[in-house]
Amino acid sequence: MSVTRNSVSRSACNSKASMIVVSNRLPFILKRNDTTGELERKASAGGLVTAVAPVVIRGNGIWVGWPGIHLDNPNEKIPESNPDDKTPTAGLRSSKIVAIHAEPKLFDSYYNGCCNGTFWPLFHSMPDRATFIADHWKAYIKINEEFAEKTVHALKLLQANKEKNGNSPPIVWVHDYHLMLAANWIRQRAEEDQLKCKLAFFLHIPFPPWDIFRIFPWSDEVLQGILGCDMVGFHITDYCLNFIDCCQRNLGCRVDRKNLLVELGGRTICVRPLPIGVPFDRFVTLAQNAKPVLSTSQKVILGVDRLDYTKGLVQRLKAFERLLQKYPEHIEKVILLQISVPSRTDVKEYQDLKEEMDQLVGRINGRFTTPNWSPIRYIYGCVGQDELAAFYRDSAVALVTPLRDGMNLVAKEFVACQINKPPGVLILSPFAGAAEMMHEALICNPYELDDAAEVIHRALIMPEDERTVRMNQLRRREQVNDVDNWMKSFLKAMDSLEEETDDIGTTSMQPVTIDDFDEYLSKYIGYTQKLALLLDYDGTLAPIAPHPDLATLPLETKHTLQRLSNMSDVYIAIISGRNVNNVKEMVGIEGITYAGNHGLEILHPDGSKFVHPMPIELQDKVVELLKSLQEQVCRDGAWVENKGALLTFHFRETPVAKRAALAETARKLIAAAGFTPAPAHCAIEARPPVQWNKGRASIYILRTAFGLDWSERIRIIYAGDDDTDEDAMLALKGMAATFRIASSNITKTSAERRLSSPDSVLAMLKWIERHFSRRKPRANSLTYKNAKLARDTIQMHMSYQLPARSPRPTPPRTPEVASSGSDSS
Repeated sequence: MSVTRNSVSRSACNSKASMIVVSNRLPFILKRNDTTGELERKASAGGLVTAVAPVVIRGNGIWVGWPGIHLDNPNEKIPESNPDDKTPTAGLRSSKIVAIHAEPKLFDSYYNGCCNGTFWPLFHSMPDRATFIADHWKAYIKINEEFAEKTVHALKLLQANKEKNGNSPPIVWVHDYHLMLAANWIRQRAEEDQLKCKLAFFLHIPFPPWDIFRIFPWSDEVLQGILGCDMVGFHITDYCLNFIDCCQRNLGCRVDRKNLLVELGGRTICVRPLPIGVPFDRFVTLAQNAKPVLSTSQKVILGVDRLDYTKGLVQRLKAFERLLQKYPEHIEKVILLQISVPSRTDVKEYQDLKEEMDQLVGRINGRFTTPNWSPIRYIYGCVGQDELAAFYRDSAVALVTPLRDGMNLVAKEFVACQINKPPGVLILSPFAGAAEMMHEALICNPYELDDAAEVIHRALIMPEDERTVRMNQLRRREQVNDVDNWMKSFLKAMDSLEEETDDIGTTSMQPVTIDDFDEYLSKYIGYTQKLALLLDYDGTLAPIAPHPDLATLPLETKHTLQRLSNMSDVYIAIISGRNVNNVKEMVGIEGITYAGNHGLEILHPDGSKFVHPMPIELQDKVVELLKSLQEQVCRDGAWVENKGALLTFHFRETPVAKRAALAETARKLIAAAGFTPAPAHCAIEARPPVQWNKGRASIYILRTAFGLDWSERIRIIYAGDDDTDEDAMLALKGMAATFRIASSNITKTSAERRLSSPDSVLAMLKWIERHFSRRKPRANSLTYKNAKLARDTIQMHMSYQLPARSPRPTPPRTPEVASSGSDSS
């Protein structure tokens, strides 16, 4: 528990690349001098600063963060460090600082509202204390976007200066629960600006299990924000596994628990346990030089914590009371010294906790105090480093019993300062991350008061030889695994450590194979049910291409679909945003159902056709809208596609800087014409205002093919890649196995699983082929007799002619061109 840093920790590692550290706070706090009115730096405490700042400084890196003060003039220059400054940040020049500035009310909503009001209790597995307020979440998004913008600016500064030797791209290291969305936006904008970098994230608090994490209404966005990184670090393996479990269960990602890997959007993200340590040698020096501050012959039980509900302070006092009650021989022989550092004093919940602590200390002291002795000494305030080291050194027992804690460095600092002989005893909660490796500590469940009292009693009467053996082992481990080792482990995980290292392990997942679908689909489909396979086209079966005509169906996918269409127990429907005749031409398989314009047109295998009615008043407006779009926004590579019932404005080939303005103009034109503007892949669709979408169309197709009781007769798989497919996934939720083909950008989906590309969809189709080929032949095949009457009653037609397409040369159809592009599939 550190308040000031009086010396610079010796850093034991160097990075191959420059580093940009992104944290909520800068590594120092800005204060305004009361006399001169000038800004001054004030040192910040923490192992993060001690370990990371020297690496940033030596690599000519940059630190991005909030300065701890809201400035009236955001352009006011950040001062250089004081010439006498000996802290780790002394060499961090102001030119290497990128400060975040935000409107105070917005920042308060982000910091106190979302970070501390929601994430802090939720991630510490206390959901009943969390608040879920949409405005706070919106503030969190805005501040994270601001951090992302400033980080991209820092990347540009590094690129312009090129001060770091070597060709390694810079490392952007994002820290903690305040900035869980930033990495995804940093990646997107860096790619747009062609800025190379490696992205990492480290969470300094626990990551909760899935049943807690899923309570958060925007949990999908948080996971995808973190997964914007190349490497994600947590204190211990348990948190890594919690995170991986959430990625699989919330997002439907493919994961590798053995190698701690997650796949999203075709990228593999490494998840690594990186337990943070303390500057061990510096604490030893502090303990050696600190003057005694405890003038008592009694044994001292020490507690050092921020005043926070996660620290188990109330339970600790009650356990000590239970000790005195059960073992009166400790009366006048033992004192509890509890140091509580003030925290969030303006929040009522923390004010109530302080009041409860004050009352509890008074009650226990009133109950047990004798003329010569009081059982509890309670310090509410900050303690200097030298004094703290003396407390650590001279205490017989350290009581570190949080209800939940990411790591807890007090336990490690206590061990480092235990230089006396015989040493003291560490009591540790199993709910602190430190308990995973500090095996020689006495483990104490803070919720069980009788057990806690027994453990404290055991520590007080422990023989000297046992105390020595336990503490020596703890000290050896913590000296090796100090904060510099943590920094070195991080650089090794990023493959950026200058010195030679051992193999960093598996860092990429194997490509999707047929067998990956066994666990998910075998049980669902079974061996007797028929299967309805509903598939989007662009981005699902065929890769997205720069022009719709170039998005050709891979031959292997076509042949697999052809074989599946010949199986009696498999029914196939292709549901696309294209014109129905166009999608049939692109797929080219007879005997299956085609739906175009997101289901407004449906072509059945028997040749019959359903066309959703279009409001008569809009038929002429389509022509007018087409003309308006062509005249006002078809420039800089943008163009309009006429699909008959729909129009789509494409701007993928437009320069990034011009897209937003063109898209906004197109949206206004579409809305003014009475149509609904709907986003697609680098495109905006003009949809007629009818209550019909891929969801309604999917249910119509299934009812037509299998009758009114379709949900009881068949199994369904739906796969799609954009927002239009979400309508179908939502409509079929709970009744189908759904797959979203998604990039690594933040994407909210109703799908149960995510796939990275059309190649993964092909693997799924091959699994289906293998699964159904193992079945015995069935006499009955799929027919439409029973459903024909139902279909005929709602058969409708619509016929009006529109110009074929806006004037734009159509490129030659080249099957090889299918890597990146856009279509409103």
